[in-house]
Amino acid sequence: MSDPKQTLTGQQVADAGLDDWRLVLGRLRARFATDDFASAARLTQRVGAAAEAANHHPDLDLRYGRLDVALASHDVGGITSRDLDLARVVSALAAEEDARADTASLQEVEIAIDTVDADRLGPFWAAVLAGEVSGDGVRQSTGDVPTLWFQDTEEHEQPRQRFHLDVWLPPEQVQPRIDAALAAGGTLASDAEAPSFWVLADPDNNLACLCTWQDRS
Repeated sequence: MSDPKQTLTGQQVADAGLDDWRLVLGRLRARFATDDFASAARLTQRVGAAAEAANHHPDLDLRYGRLDVALASHDVGGITSRDLDLARVVSALAAEEDARADTASLQEVEIAIDTVDADRLGPFWAAVLAGEVSGDGVRQSTGDVPTLWFQDTEEHEQPRQRFHLDVWLPPEQVQPRIDAALAAGGTLASDAEAPSFWVLADPDNNLACLCTWQDRS
């Protein structure tokens, strides 16, 4: 894992021993809880300085008593040893500031739309969301809205659900989320693709998928 341009698999990332971090929707993510805003701001400054020194820049989201950090190597479109190295530095800084890693609350939501012709829909949604068509979805560089992903499907007559939510989670958080959904009146529609994703249905049979990095190429 020494080549800084070599992308790593989900399993390689999981095996790296980064206890504070989880791979969620293509980014290495951590959330550090602090006692107050000043502590979170101080940690943000220190992480920013470390990122400048490494010439590798994460996305930082500062809130009251919390700093979220997301890492990816955009030049190669994945996670590399550069991300692992900086993650270790950030964790060390967080420990020095007595910040506590909160992996249980990490998640990212993606909106999925079933379509037989993504090329036809892409320009419209890029215009509506002020984003750009990228691969099999529409993404916005500022990150203000979730990714819109075009899921290939066969032609079918309406009515059929077109939109659904993909909720990306750390693998260990899937079963608790399933249990909560079932307790709230939902059903497990399918686990045929687990551990890549599980399909849940609400009482009206609207669907959502719980997704992880596992079992993906």
